[in-house]
Formats: sequence, C-alpha cells, structure tokens
Amino acid sequence: MTNPQDKQVEIYRLGQPVEVVAIPALLSGEEVLPGFELQV
Repeated sequence: MTNPQDKQVEIYRLGQPVEVVAIPALLSGEEVLPGFELQV
C-alpha cells in the first residue's frame, strides 16, 4: 500500500509484520519475482 501523504510504502508479507519503507525507494520482487524492481 502506498501512502503519498506520509511518503511511505507499506509492504505486507504472509506471516510477517508490516514493513514500512520511506519514499523514494526501489522495491524488489524478492524470491516471488526474481529480477523485478519497482521505483516508488
């Protein structure tokens, strides 16, 4: 989920706590989508 007002992205992973990352950031697809990257 992107929160432009707070300039952060929330990353949800099954069985893990929510990770909050400050924008701008480069997100990866990790093991699910190897090689995938998204600039936010």
